Amino acid sequence: MLDADVIVIGAGAAGLMAAATAGERGRRVLLLEHNQRAGQKILISGGGRCNFTNLYNAPEHFLSNNPHFCKSALARYTQWDFIAKVAERGIAYHEKTLGQQFCDDSAQQIVDLLVDDCRAAGVELRCGIAVQSVDKTGASFCVRTDSGDFYSQSVIVACGGRSFPRLGASDLGYRIADSFGLALTAQRPALVPFTFDKTQRQRYEELAGVSLDVRVECNGQSFREAMLFTHKGLSGPAILQISSYWQHGDSVDIDLLPEIDFMDWLEQQRQAHGKRSVSKALSECLPRRLAEHIATHQSLHHKVLAELSKADMAHLQQHIQPWRVAPAGDEGYRKAEVTLGGVDTRELSSKTMEARAVNGLYFVGEIVDVTGHLGGHNFQWAWASGYCAGCYA
Repeated sequence: MLDADVIVIGAGAAGLMAAATAGERGRRVLLLEHNQRAGQKILISGGGRCNFTNLYNAPEHFLSNNPHFCKSALARYTQWDFIAKVAERGIAYHEKTLGQQFCDDSAQQIVDLLVDDCRAAGVELRCGIAVQSVDKTGASFCVRTDSGDFYSQSVIVACGGRSFPRLGASDLGYRIADSFGLALTAQRPALVPFTFDKTQRQRYEELAGVSLDVRVECNGQSFREAMLFTHKGLSGPAILQISSYWQHGDSVDIDLLPEIDFMDWLEQQRQAHGKRSVSKALSECLPRRLAEHIATHQSLHHKVLAELSKADMAHLQQHIQPWRVAPAGDEGYRKAEVTLGGVDTRELSSKTMEARAVNGLYFVGEIVDVTGHLGGHNFQWAWASGYCAGCYA
C-alpha cells in the first residue's frame, strides 16, 4: 500500500511550493524534512527578512549549461504570482535595491505562508526524518529513511545543493540522481566571498570593514554593486555576483571609481590643487582608509599632486581603474549562498521537471543546473520549478 501519491524530499523553498501545489490538485502528499523545522534556509536569507523574489526576474539572470531551460518555468510562475501570494496574505514588504523584494518584518512570515498552504492542501509534513536513498520497483518508488521506508507513485527531489552544510546540506540529491543514471554537471560554490593568499591578506587586512561601490568584471561578465574588504579577502554583493563566473586562476578587474574617469579626474586635481597630498586627494573619492593604503603602498604618501610623474599616475591607475586582483580561492560551501551546477537539464523536462528516463521522478530548485544571480532570483527559481513539478507529480 502506498503511503502517499507524492513524496517530496526537502521542505525548503522549492519543496514547500511543490508540495502545496500537488496537494491543491488533490494529491496525497508526504513532505519529508531532515531538519526539525521547515524552511531553514529561507529563515536566514536576506538578513532574516527573506529577499523572496526580484521585480526584474528573467532568464538572463540565471546560469546554466542550457540557458533556455529555465524559461518555461519562469514564464508559468512569475515573480508577480509570488508577490500576489505575499500581498494576499497581508505580509508587508518593500523593494531594497535593484528590484529585490524583502519582508518588512521577518522571513518567518514566508515560511508560515508556505507551511499554511501545505496544511490547507492536506500535505503531511514530517520533520526530523533523514532520507537515505530512493528506489523504484515497477510503478512505485520506495523512499528509504532513518525512520523506515515510505512508498509513493511520484517523488519530487527538493533537498537543495551543498551550500550551508551547517543547516544539513549534503549531496543527497546528487546521489539520488546518480542512482537513477542521470547525468550531473560539475558543482562548485557560487555567490561566495573570495579569499586572499597569505601575502595578500597581510597587505590588505588593514582594510577589513571598508566598503565601496565598484564595478567588477570577469570572463565577459560585469556587475555594479557594493564590495567589502574582509579579514579573509573580498565580499559584498558585487563579489558574490562575479564569483559565479570566476574560476580558480582567473583574475578579476575591479573599478574602484566606476562613476569617473580616474586619469581625467587626477589631472584636474593636479591643476586645481597641486599642493594637496595624494592620500588626501584620493580620500575625496575613495574611503579614507583605502585612499591612505593605496598612497602608502605606492610610496606616494609623502608626495603632493604636483610632484606626481606620469609613471606615478599610471601606477595609481593600476590600483584603482581597474584594480586587477587574482583571488587565491573562495570561502567554499560554508559561506556560499548557492551551489552552481547539478542535475543536467538535458535529463529533465523543462515543462514538468520530470526526469525523461524515469517516470514519476522530479528534480526542483537548487539541485538542478540552474543558478540565479543574487537578489531573489534563486528563490524565484525555487517557486517556479516547485510549482511546475507540483502541477504534474
